[in-house]
Amino acid sequence: MAFHKPFWGTQPEQPFPPYGSTVKRAPQRRAIAITATASELTGPSSAALLGTHAKHDLTSGHAGEPLGERIYVGGRVLDENGRPVANTLVEVWQCNSAGRYLHAGDRHDAPLDPNFTGEGRVLTDRDGRYRFKTIRPGAYPWKNHHNAWRPAHIHFSLLGLSFGTRLVTQMYFPGDPLLEFDPIYQSIPDVKARQKLVSSLDWEHAQPEYALGYRFDLCIRGQLGTPWEQGR
Repeated sequence: MAFHKPFWGTQPEQPFPPYGSTVKRAPQRRAIAITATASELTGPSSAALLGTHAKHDLTSGHAGEPLGERIYVGGRVLDENGRPVANTLVEVWQCNSAGRYLHAGDRHDAPLDPNFTGEGRVLTDRDGRYRFKTIRPGAYPWKNHHNAWRPAHIHFSLLGLSFGTRLVTQMYFPGDPLLEFDPIYQSIPDVKARQKLVSSLDWEHAQPEYALGYRFDLCIRGQLGTPWEQGR
């Protein structure tokens, strides 16, 4: 059975030539729906996979405080009808405030932060809510085109019943001038769908005299669904 994108323009184009690597990496055929097997339906839940490795505070667990602006990021995971999705695993990863990832493949000429690894994971509560404390990431060059810079962003992953139901996306920050020039962000044709990837300043998640807060809700499917990275 063929997999249909019910709402045109709400998901990234595949391939999208301005995003150079998609020309070789994007799927050449339409996606197909794969029925979940018994092992997937009865396998370990997200809670079991998380175990004791929950980490909502990306700024802790090191010898000192990480460098950069402290922020809180929170929101809700919802289905296509606006109902909360509880007990789903939300993972995040990001670069540090200087725009460098703690990864052997990152050769950006920017300093590493010994007090920041840039990864965290939590389960949503009964209302579909999640929250992370972290550092606002920096922009960085990525050689896609002349003088190419990625806007500040945080990677998000949602995990359903199995790794086959994993959804991955990126969260951006409001007012970032680099969004206009970023082919990954611009690969989503519909402007309103594209804007779903931009968080909003949120006083509910802020802490007075300590850190600003940003809200980023994720909708797993439907007309209001969050744009997801597929086959990239």
